[in-house]
Amino acid sequence: MDTTTYDVIIIGAGPVGENVAARVTQGGLSAAIVERELVGGECSYWACIPTKALLRSGAALQAARQVPGAREAVRGGLDVAAVLGRRDSFAENWKDDAQASWVDQAGISLYRGQGRISSTRVVDVTGKDGATTVLTARHAVVVATGTGALVPDIDGLREATPWTNREAAATSAVPDRLAIIGGGAVAAEMATAFAGLGASVTMLARDGVLPRAEPFAGELVVESLRDAGVSVRLGAEAASVKRVDDGSVHITLADGEQVEADELLVATGRTPNTGDIGLENVGLTPGAWLLVDDTLRALAADGAPIGGGWLYAAGDVNRRVLLTHGGKYQARAVGDVIVARAKGDPVLDRPWGRHVATADEPAVPQVVFTEPEIASVGMTAAAASAAGLRTRVVDCDLGAVTGSALYADGYRGQARMVVDEDRQVIVGFTLAGPDVAELLHAATIAIVGEVPLDRLWHAVPAFPTRSEVWLRLLETYGR
Repeated sequence: MDTTTYDVIIIGAGPVGENVAARVTQGGLSAAIVERELVGGECSYWACIPTKALLRSGAALQAARQVPGAREAVRGGLDVAAVLGRRDSFAENWKDDAQASWVDQAGISLYRGQGRISSTRVVDVTGKDGATTVLTARHAVVVATGTGALVPDIDGLREATPWTNREAAATSAVPDRLAIIGGGAVAAEMATAFAGLGASVTMLARDGVLPRAEPFAGELVVESLRDAGVSVRLGAEAASVKRVDDGSVHITLADGEQVEADELLVATGRTPNTGDIGLENVGLTPGAWLLVDDTLRALAADGAPIGGGWLYAAGDVNRRVLLTHGGKYQARAVGDVIVARAKGDPVLDRPWGRHVATADEPAVPQVVFTEPEIASVGMTAAAASAAGLRTRVVDCDLGAVTGSALYADGYRGQARMVVDEDRQVIVGFTLAGPDVAELLHAATIAIVGEVPLDRLWHAVPAFPTRSEVWLRLLETYGR
């Protein structure tokens, strides 16, 4: 038997690639994964997991300080070495032995090296020793290569060797002064983390902080960051960057002002990891995002499936949702699609089936682990209006809910639901406040399930919990 021929070949062994491989093997197909770095991908080693580990200790300390009795027991600040050590443990000390072992136990073949599509259903794998292995897929090739940090074209920036999310997540020392270019989730979370670890942080947020969220969310985060000592410079734009002889970084702003720091973190967006995977051999553009349909088949510019439909793209690389859980959702969908098509499943393309990715546009939840946390799902009020919906926006002071007052003294937060008035369903929901992340899934279910507001009245929240915010929102709405 030719051991280099598989039913499915996946390029990329991050959470998305792993889930695709698991899904197709559970469906009775054989699978191989190709990975050039660490099995487990960006999320496991340089993004979601280590960054949340960095943030958690500070959040726990802040929570203790907000409750009398616990507050008096707190002595001193964070133990930086302990925080970094805990972070290291969650990142498995940047070794992928456990992840690779899981791949093996799941019956999935692992090939280490750079994977490139060379022709129809063929992937060449070039190892570190320069040797090439040719893999052939009977049914499908899935691109799950994710994204890398975008470094914008600012004069001198690349030469200054700035941090990206990778260096920030894996640093072995906290710089005395950290400058951050960007105002999105990564920028806001890392400003929170490093300020808590003792760094003097300057945030250059040209387009504002969390500009895609509801405005109140960004406003609350800015206020909290400033209270923590972060210099948040709204509208500030970096014009040039230079690392000088003493190792420090000098950033010249568009207005001529200079900002100095020991390290500079660039957090301005992501770019697809598609520059060296052989897209040119199937008529696509190297370095480009991959267009897909709802079954995650890769499409040409004219909307036709590549080669009749053997090439798929899941996760960040297709730009539908740049979130790990969104990518894993897509992975499960595409795995089912490939198995169904391989077996001639007649219910494959029914819109109510699980074989299509339908939730990643309107209803993917996101949490930004700042202080306060920002948890959202669906559309903002502005986005819903721009989409032509006739909406009503309902706000609630989350701090006025009894469960919040019990949770912490001086609890501050806000909740917003955006209602589609014509259908009487929620299309957007945002929470801002300490530890609101665990409240979000109820909103996700309400939006995905298109639960009528009249039915939501019968979903009675437990007293005294912060979930009572649902009752307050419905009372304000008046139904």
